[in-house]
Amino acid sequence: MLNNIGLPGLLLIAVVVLVLFGRGKISSLMGEVGKGITSFKKGINEGQDEIAHASEEAKDVTPETEKDKV
Repeated sequence: MLNNIGLPGLLLIAVVVLVLFGRGKISSLMGEVGKGITSFKKGINEGQDEIAHASEEAKDVTPETEKDKV
């Protein structure tokens, strides 16, 4: 059903949405979407930094000699 929309259909949908909600409401909504995307990317980067930091702090606990093995 959604595979045959095409460019004219998308333009018609965009015009209907613009008429129903108005320019101000759509621009504020897109601003909130942009803030959400920025926050998501920031969270992903912080998570990757925490993983990298945790792997740097990890200690090697393998025994160095046969005597150290239990």
